[in-house]
Amino acid sequence: MNTVTKVAIIGLGNIGKAVATNLTKGNHPVIIASRELSKAQEFSLQLGDLALAKEITEAIKQADVIIPTIYYDKIKEFLKTYAAELQGKIIIDVSNPIAPDDNGGFKKIIDQNQSAGKILSELIPSNAILVKAFGTLGAATLVNAAFSTPERKVLFYASDNTNINNIIEELVTASGFAPFHIGGIDQSIRIEVFGDLHEFGALGKTVTLEEAKDLVTIS
Repeated sequence: MNTVTKVAIIGLGNIGKAVATNLTKGNHPVIIASRELSKAQEFSLQLGDLALAKEITEAIKQADVIIPTIYYDKIKEFLKTYAAELQGKIIIDVSNPIAPDDNGGFKKIIDQNQSAGKILSELIPSNAILVKAFGTLGAATLVNAAFSTPERKVLFYASDNTNINNIIEELVTASGFAPFHIGGIDQSIRIEVFGDLHEFGALGKTVTLEEAKDLVTIS
């Protein structure tokens, strides 16, 4: 009998809600947490029996995989505050290090050659694992492109520890997409905003698995 991976989604922004919604649609249970428990409880009721609301500390303790869907500039504080609870956990970073510019668009708030995934991988507890995933598409596309037919769209991910790739791919699949591993965390810049494999970068669209294979091969 297969053990279901316990997932905690921390934060109820657009990405957090999209990921939680997709996972429950894929029949995968989720733990929902937010700074305000009442909001997590309200949202979990909307999702149904597969969603359970918890305080943040308890959610982290109970889960195997933690997905903090919070702004990049808040994640460092999150990792520090919950360092003890995050020991031994798989942490999925969905963040994009961007902020509004003066022209109605967005700008990168770290060096052009840096990635949020690489920076954050150096701040997690030594026995935790950081994976970059679920942030390669915008929130609207995460909702609208999930479970597409006849071919699923790809969600790229990056991880150094390939021993846990089956867990990540289980979650990506349950959320309605086809998983595609692009390499280690040092490649995560490619799947962040402005990267060549991001919807809001050079790629500019969703792709199928076959299209993704061609893109990664020639890059």
